[in-house]
Amino acid sequence: MSGLLALLDDVAAIAKLAAAQLDDIAAQASKAGTKAAGVVIDDAAVTPKYVTGLPAARELPIVWKIARASFFNKLVILLPVALLLNAVLPWMLTPLLMIGGAYLSFEGAEKVWHLIVPHKDHGPQQAETLDAAHLEEQRVKGAIKTDFILSAEIMTISLAQIEIDTLWIQGTALAVVAIGITALVYGAVALLVKADDFGILLSAKGRFAATQAVGRRIVAAMPGVMVVIASVGTVAMLWVGGSIIVHGLHDLGWHLPYEQIKHAAQVTATSLGTATGFVTWLVTAGLDGIIGLATGFVLIPIITYAVAPVTGWLFPEKA
Repeated sequence: MSGLLALLDDVAAIAKLAAAQLDDIAAQASKAGTKAAGVVIDDAAVTPKYVTGLPAARELPIVWKIARASFFNKLVILLPVALLLNAVLPWMLTPLLMIGGAYLSFEGAEKVWHLIVPHKDHGPQQAETLDAAHLEEQRVKGAIKTDFILSAEIMTISLAQIEIDTLWIQGTALAVVAIGITALVYGAVALLVKADDFGILLSAKGRFAATQAVGRRIVAAMPGVMVVIASVGTVAMLWVGGSIIVHGLHDLGWHLPYEQIKHAAQVTATSLGTATGFVTWLVTAGLDGIIGLATGFVLIPIITYAVAPVTGWLFPEKA
């Protein structure tokens, strides 16, 4: 009997340990996912453009193709690579994060620059000259490449936020983040790209006048919704990109930008004396975004006139 009781005690202890570790995984995954939110918003904002101009019947299959590739990118390629780097070359995480932050800053600044100096969009013209199947193939390939870059940033940011050194907890927390974020992003994208179809269906086949009116409102609102989402995505890119650069410089020993931003946020919050937590975050995010925008503007001519020509020369088939 005493042996059975001892065994039950051992089982209870193991169960408590497992529960504690599950709590650790949940806590680390939640923290990591929250920090990567800016990239997630951008991911959700970028993807709908890849189905624009294609048949409505192909929208959800295309979203699923991209989502499936995103799961593969995160779980099969990026997760083990991130864990390996963290175990063998942990000092590389900060430079890699900063490269990703610079990329996000460039992408965000390029969108702002295109608002200031409008450029001709070749998308519709391309849609006229390519058949639907070929255009879909090109769009999916482009979306998967973009997703891979954003996924790499998400996984690196997430890993940097995990404070527990146990390898399997790190891996499980990263897997939870990867699955949760991918499901969230592409679930939202699926809803967005089909919202107008749902509105048309309601307006045409609704049984009541109020239902039809709701459908018409949905159809009328979707262009504005997409503009808002794209704008939020741009702001999020600049905020997250600038924040990564500032924190990376701080980690590498140049503390001035980080300390000045922190000081400005604290002074502003103290002077206002209300909602100090929100004001501190808002000032910090705003100044990080300004740094991200400045970094992106510096990178635009470098990438346009130096990096892009070299890439086109090295890989002419992809130019």
